[in-house]
Amino acid sequence: MSIALRYAARSDVGLVRSNNQDSAFAGPHLLVVCDGMGGAAGGDVASSVVVAHLAQLDDEAHGPDDIVRELESAVAAAHAEMLDRVKAEPALAGLGTTVTAILRAENKFAMAHVGDSRAYLLRNGELTQVTTDHTFVQHLVNTGRITPEEAEQHPQRSVLLRVLGDFEPDIPLDISMREAHAGERWLLCSDGLAGVVSRDTLLETLRDTKDVGACADKLVQLALRAGGPDNVTCIVADVIELDALPDGAVPGAASQIVGAAAVERHRPSTAGDGPAARAAGLGRAGSDKTPDSHPEDELEVADGPGRKRRSRIRLIALGVVVALLVSAWVAGYGWTQRQYYVGVADGKVAIYQGIPQTVGPLVLSSVYQRSDLRIAELPGFMQARLANAIQTNGLRDAQTRVSAIAADLRSPAPPSPAPTATPPAAATPSAEGATATGPT
Repeated sequence: MSIALRYAARSDVGLVRSNNQDSAFAGPHLLVVCDGMGGAAGGDVASSVVVAHLAQLDDEAHGPDDIVRELESAVAAAHAEMLDRVKAEPALAGLGTTVTAILRAENKFAMAHVGDSRAYLLRNGELTQVTTDHTFVQHLVNTGRITPEEAEQHPQRSVLLRVLGDFEPDIPLDISMREAHAGERWLLCSDGLAGVVSRDTLLETLRDTKDVGACADKLVQLALRAGGPDNVTCIVADVIELDALPDGAVPGAASQIVGAAAVERHRPSTAGDGPAARAAGLGRAGSDKTPDSHPEDELEVADGPGRKRRSRIRLIALGVVVALLVSAWVAGYGWTQRQYYVGVADGKVAIYQGIPQTVGPLVLSSVYQRSDLRIAELPGFMQARLANAIQTNGLRDAQTRVSAIAADLRSPAPPSPAPTATPPAAATPSAEGATATGPT
C-alpha cells in the first residue's frame, strides 16, 4: 500500500508574547514543531536553526532503514550549530528549543522528540499522546508523586528538564519507529496549544473538522480564545492511501514553513475581538498615525451654512471616535493590570503585575512582589523560562509558582538521564504500533 501525507501548518504569536519563537515545517516527508526559548532573540535562533537543518530531509532519498539515523544526525548538526552560534554571540547564551519531528520513508515513520511540544495520534476515533513531556511535572507523575489530572493544573507544568540548547553538550532524544496507516490523523503542536486547550476539545476538533487547513486554523483560534498566553503552533497531517485517490489526484507537495523560521515571522496575531485581544492591541493602537484630514481647516474655509453643518458633523463624529478609543484603551489597560506573571527583578525572582509589554513610553507591568530567590542559584532551564516571563492565572497562582521554585531548590534534583556512552537499551513498546530505541 502506497501512502502520502496531506498536511497544514499554522503559527500565531499569541496575545501576550511580543515575538514568535516557535518554528514549524510541514512537507511530504517531514513534519517538525519547535518551541524556542531563551529570550527575544535566542528562542528565534534555536527553533529556526533546527528547522533549517531538518528541512533538508524532506525528500524521497531515504529508505526505511535510514530514517532514524538521518533524523538523529540532522538534530545533532543543528545542536552543534547552536553551540557555535552561542560561542560567536555570547548574548545568545541560554537559548534552547523543543523538537518534535516525524520523518517518513514509504510507510514507516521515525520520530525524534525532546521537550514539551507534543505529538498526538487520532486513530479510530481515539486520541493518543504519543510523546512524553520532558518536564518536572511529568517526572512527578512518573514517580507517582502526583496524578496526571493534578499535573494539568500544576504551577510548574512548564518547567523543562530537557531541551535542545547550550545547557548541555549532549542531549538525549526520544527516538521511535512506527508504521503509518491510512486514515490516521497526526497533530504536532507547541505547548501554546496543548497547555490551554483541553484534550477533549482537541479530540473533538481533530475528529469533526475534516479539512486539515480548517482544522489547524480552528485549533489556533481555540488557543487564542483561551487567552493566547504563549506562541501557538500546530501541524495537522492526514495519512492517506494513494491508491484510493481519484485518477490523477495527488496531495499537495509544497512544503510549509511557519513561525520564526518563516519569511512572514513578524505577522501579527490572527485573534479576533475580546478582552485579551483588545489589550494586546494597545501597542498597535499607540503607534497608529493620525489621518491626514484636519477638521479645523475645513472650518476656516467654510463659506456657507451647509459646509459649516458638515464640518460640525465631522467634528462630532471625530469626538465619538476619540471617546470610543479612549474607552477601549481604559478597558484594555484595566485588564492588563489584573494580570500577573513571574519574572526577574534585580537578579531575583519577582512577581509582576500587568503584562510584559510596552506601549511607547508606557510600561504595562511593574514589580508587585520580590522574593529572596537569586536567579544565579536556579537551574539553567528555569533561568531561561523566567527571562521570558512565566504567565500565571492570577496573583495566588503567581505566589504558588514562586513557592514551588523555592521548594525545588530544597528538594533533591530528579535523576539525570543515562550518559550517551551507555549502549542503547533493547527495543521496548513505546506506543501503539511503535518501538522505542531509547535515548541516543
